[in-house]
Amino acid sequence: MVLLVLIIWTGWQLIKGLVYSKKGDEKTRPFRIFETTNQSSNHSHQKNSMGLFDRFKKKEAPHYDPNNMKIEDLRVGFMFDYDLNTWVIKEEYEYDWGDNYFTREYKLEASNDVAYLHIDYNDEGFMTLSRKLKIRALGENLPEQIIEDKRPPKKIEYKGVAFYLDKESPGYFSDEPDNNDSWTEFISWDYFDEEGKLVACVEQWGEREFEASHGVVVKNFEITNILPGTT
Repeated sequence: MVLLVLIIWTGWQLIKGLVYSKKGDEKTRPFRIFETTNQSSNHSHQKNSMGLFDRFKKKEAPHYDPNNMKIEDLRVGFMFDYDLNTWVIKEEYEYDWGDNYFTREYKLEASNDVAYLHIDYNDEGFMTLSRKLKIRALGENLPEQIIEDKRPPKKIEYKGVAFYLDKESPGYFSDEPDNNDSWTEFISWDYFDEEGKLVACVEQWGEREFEASHGVVVKNFEITNILPGTT
């Protein structure tokens, strides 16, 4: 009888030990899984944070002082106020007149108007704002006269105002200054009225192609509220 009791008690202890051992494994396993997942998540977050930091670190500083915007800061996308209009710069061009003499021009848009702002930083920032004209608006036979005489007239008229030839400028034009193959040769003749406030320009591109424009001389203080692009 005693032997039977001893056998039953020993078997019970073995069964009890196996049950507690299994429960112990079930308690520890979820903790190990959570710990591993948590570490992986932190590592991934750390990598993403560093990538974001690097992107901010590589961002270049603007070429202008936002508290002191100047004419020379102008770039494509910038806007400014002039003559009761807000103008947006759509395109940028460069002119090479030789001997390391360059000027810049911007194509502007305001409402339904299009104009061109030409800036000569070599001449104390001299500026003109012009609009394109048909060449014959400056003289019905002006193209033929230039071709025949091989030079432009010394005087032209537009809307009853006389303009006098100021200078002749052979040069090169580009709408992609960094591309050496984009430069086009042409010749330009600038005319001014007697007061020097109005300007007319005649350009010859190739043998028989002409362009013309008419505009005004712009003073630095007349351009206000310069704002950078939103890009």
